[in-house]
Amino acid sequence: MALPLLEYKPTTQNQRVRSFGPADENEDTPYIYRIEDVNSPGEIEALIKAAYRQVFSEHETLKFNRQTALESQLKNRSITVRDFIRGLAKSERFYNLVVEPNNNYRLVELCLKRLLGRAPYNRDEEIAWSIKTATLGWDGFVDALIDSEAYEQAFGESIVPYQRRRMESRPFNLVTPRYDDHFRGRVGRPKSEWNTTLNQLTELYIQRTHLRAPEGDPRKYLSMASKVRPKPQYVQKPAIAGMDYLSKVPTRR
Repeated sequence: MALPLLEYKPTTQNQRVRSFGPADENEDTPYIYRIEDVNSPGEIEALIKAAYRQVFSEHETLKFNRQTALESQLKNRSITVRDFIRGLAKSERFYNLVVEPNNNYRLVELCLKRLLGRAPYNRDEEIAWSIKTATLGWDGFVDALIDSEAYEQAFGESIVPYQRRRMESRPFNLVTPRYDDHFRGRVGRPKSEWNTTLNQLTELYIQRTHLRAPEGDPRKYLSMASKVRPKPQYVQKPAIAGMDYLSKVPTRR
């Protein structure tokens, strides 16, 4: 017998606030893909690509990850969009890319974002769903999310999930599941990362250009001092009768 989902208190997030209609629309407003709006092969392909972007993320929309059998069933209307999303989340490729590299809490966070279109409310919700993952297994967890009332109200049978009411931060489908602190703790960090190298080069440039030299540091005045050309000074020598004291002194050979 499966354990019931633990109770948790939802927090107010953007997707829980009632829309103001056209006043909310801007460049971040997502395009909603519905199977009822599909009237051509190109439109069904666009819907399928949107599903891959949402479930697999923008980084993994590769031919290698495509599930051709599920695509064929969706094109023939043998399955609904909800079942197509369910199949993608249960696929072997998704398991290898997302499930294996992460712990349960991170996995719950990613799946709530990708399948329900919102971030976890709080740590209590992450714990509640992680218990579901442990007791039901991966397939049971996916079914619990997609068959939930929250999914039904947001997307139903025919809408591709999308990030609801994004106001700030990066889109959910641009977050790479592997490169978090948990994954780095398991496999280690690379010896050289591009951001570390960039920071080192930036610091070196700043040091060489003396942009951060403290006040009074002689290095700040090197360029100015190099431009100073002192005028030659002649020392007045005592006059000697019959001798020009400014003439060159003969040198010995």
